[in-house]
Amino acid sequence: MTSTMQKEETNIQVLEERINILESRNLFQDDVIEQLSEELAVHQAQISDLKEQIQLVANRLKDAGSLSSEKESVEPPPPHY
Repeated sequence: MTSTMQKEETNIQVLEERINILESRNLFQDDVIEQLSEELAVHQAQISDLKEQIQLVANRLKDAGSLSSEKESVEPPPPHY
């Protein structure tokens, strides 16, 4: 083999190794992106559930507040001595 052919072969091996490394990184990144996407979907569902629960609590507090104000308006406050 001539030195030029050896250099070309070495260059090809280096390029193949770099391509393999890049492909491995790409696969790893694809896996991480998929995991993050799934985790994001779970968190979005939890946030949606929490929003609904907060709305229910807010409605209950509003209803409880209006009930107590209605009671006060129907019954006069007791006299204070």
